[in-house]
Amino acid sequence: MEQELTERIVHLVLQLAIILVAAKVAGELCLRILKVPPVLGELVAGIIIGPFALGAISLGSFGALFPTPHSDGATAAGIPLSPELYAIAQVASIVLLFAAGLETDLKQFLRYAGPASLVASGGVLLPFVLGAGATVLFGFTQSWMEPEALFMGAIMTATSIGITARVLGDLGRLDSPEGVTVVGAAVLDDVLGIMMLTIVVGISASGSVSPGGVAIIGGKAIGFWIALTGLGILVSMPVSRLLGWFKVPGAELALALALAFLGAALAEGFGLAMIIGAYSMGLALSQTRLARELEEPITAVYHALVPVFFVSMGMLVNVPAMGSALLFGLVISALGIIGKLVGCGLPALATGFNLRGAMRVGVGMLPRGEVALIVAGIGLARGVVEQDLFGVSIMMTVVTTLLAPILLVPLFQRGGEGHRSAKHMAAASPAPDEAGAGGR
Repeated sequence: MEQELTERIVHLVLQLAIILVAAKVAGELCLRILKVPPVLGELVAGIIIGPFALGAISLGSFGALFPTPHSDGATAAGIPLSPELYAIAQVASIVLLFAAGLETDLKQFLRYAGPASLVASGGVLLPFVLGAGATVLFGFTQSWMEPEALFMGAIMTATSIGITARVLGDLGRLDSPEGVTVVGAAVLDDVLGIMMLTIVVGISASGSVSPGGVAIIGGKAIGFWIALTGLGILVSMPVSRLLGWFKVPGAELALALALAFLGAALAEGFGLAMIIGAYSMGLALSQTRLARELEEPITAVYHALVPVFFVSMGMLVNVPAMGSALLFGLVISALGIIGKLVGCGLPALATGFNLRGAMRVGVGMLPRGEVALIVAGIGLARGVVEQDLFGVSIMMTVVTTLLAPILLVPLFQRGGEGHRSAKHMAAASPAPDEAGAGGR
């Protein structure tokens, strides 16, 4: 037993070594040569070294580095990774969303809640309808209310906070009306998308659909998120002072991560995705001294651990299994683009943006990024979808994430105001000191 445990540990640390090297090399190539976000390189690296590609090659007596589900009976249900590696990837996703919450400017988010909510609503409703409808039309399920259709609709709603904020920050437009609206709407999109996934998982588990059941699951999700976030905001200052009392080196980082893990566990206990709890904890602490103190250490943890999540998500992609759904993947990718451009662009026009500004908002909402990968991984792990639809969702995520920076940069570089009323824009723009806070 002891020898078997040692062998599994050695296997795990070798896997982590290969994953980190592959993630950083692929990310560097993307950043230097392709000029696209490193996350795409990490995702592709996972596909290449994963159990459906090079990872399945036997290394003699050592066996395959990343065995397929058929060659390793200890894999998690529906997941072609060892339970140990998959658990580390889930911890990494908690760190990812906790850091995203810490980086969110809560005051600015609340200030632009009106336009952002309208944009987010359009960015959820239209993509959801397009994704679910296409799943039915292509024969993957018989009804809009089947878990497969609901899952594809849910994953179409996601928007990557990290990727969009990074591009806008590099352009110096994170505190512009378009930038603040996009980031605020992206936050709401992710919350709504994850809540939709929670409903889908609940329906899949119960095997039935009823309006009352959907209302209960949805109310439970929204109620828990509001309660956890509200309670976190109320106690954030005392918690920040309490953590600052510790003099042990690294205590603030360790205890803050403990809060993130606690929030994640509570969310899972309520039948929700763990990342909702982690994000809520980060958002609650975002305006405290603790958030500023954690900026450097949490970034170090982020860069060391989060690539494991993205590479692991790439490893879940079974490229051969996607062959039968290739056309559907292309259609879903096109609908994913249309859904955000139209669903977010039209509400932006209605809230005072001109056509240029509405295009910036629509394109800024395109990338699905890390949140879509988290949603897809949960859907596969919970048995909501099979490998073909999972692969389609990954394809859509890669396409939209790749296109967003390519289209967004020239839209801003061409100059020109994005709001129809310069007076309104001046009144809505944050003050200089607040703008600095929004771009941290």
